[in-house]
Amino acid sequence: MLFGRKALALCPILLGCLLAVAQQSGKGDQWKAVDDAMGRPGQDQPDGAHKFGLPRGDLKVTVAGVEVKPTLALGSWVAFSKPGAGSMVMGDLVLAEEEVEPVMLSLENNGIQITAVHNHVLHESPRVMYMHIGGHGDAVKLASAIKEAVGLTKTPPPSPAPSSPPEAGMDLDTSAIEQALGHKGKINGGVFQVSVPRAESIIEGGMKVPGSMGLATALNFQSTGGGKAAITGDFVLIGTEVNPVIQALRSNGIEVTALHSHMLDEQPRLFFMHFWANDDAAKLAKGLRAALDKTNSKK
Repeated sequence: MLFGRKALALCPILLGCLLAVAQQSGKGDQWKAVDDAMGRPGQDQPDGAHKFGLPRGDLKVTVAGVEVKPTLALGSWVAFSKPGAGSMVMGDLVLAEEEVEPVMLSLENNGIQITAVHNHVLHESPRVMYMHIGGHGDAVKLASAIKEAVGLTKTPPPSPAPSSPPEAGMDLDTSAIEQALGHKGKINGGVFQVSVPRAESIIEGGMKVPGSMGLATALNFQSTGGGKAAITGDFVLIGTEVNPVIQALRSNGIEVTALHSHMLDEQPRLFFMHFWANDDAAKLAKGLRAALDKTNSKK
């Protein structure tokens, strides 16, 4: 009888543990069908989105004598807001010129919208184009359509994690960069990346867009030796911020290389400003901070 009472007392605890395990297992599997449809694993984001990186390691691109690492400016990506029905997808596909037309045709035939096609940098060799995409519907069907289009490019398959630590070859004082920007960053593929979300919510197609789906200002630093870095990325701006940010960047020796939209019906309307410079990394970080201070970004 005593054993029976103990067992009864333990039942709620055991049931709670089993439920927690089941929930955790379900959470880990909820994106499996989307991963399978994309043909590669995605990464869960803190804001609930699920993101796929498709770096164009096959492209050997130089800008002003700098050989561009894929994670500096050649990183295709696709992100989904949620699994199952009613999902929203956004992405940015890095394409060689001859890939633009077949990829666009494939996406259009499979219900994925083309929301922008343009440059991000200047004077690159060979020329690279960037195709922004969007769609709503079943996440697996959207993923299958995108996989088919990506299959028309020379985008490499997923590669195993590098054996060397991420800091290897990073000849930059990343702490000084973080201090100047007022934001933390991470090393990814030999590039120091800082992401700065906007403070307000962005609505597209009646849905709130997670910040990890291309709505954070991206500031990327690639070492060019001697404490210098090539920088590029894009500022996410509302209309009244555009010219103050241009002035802040140019007054700090940072070239503005593109200004355009990435989406079609977002609220508030956003503009994306791309930039380039190759100079002392700490100096450039201060210039980027001067531009950030002109925006409604999270502190």
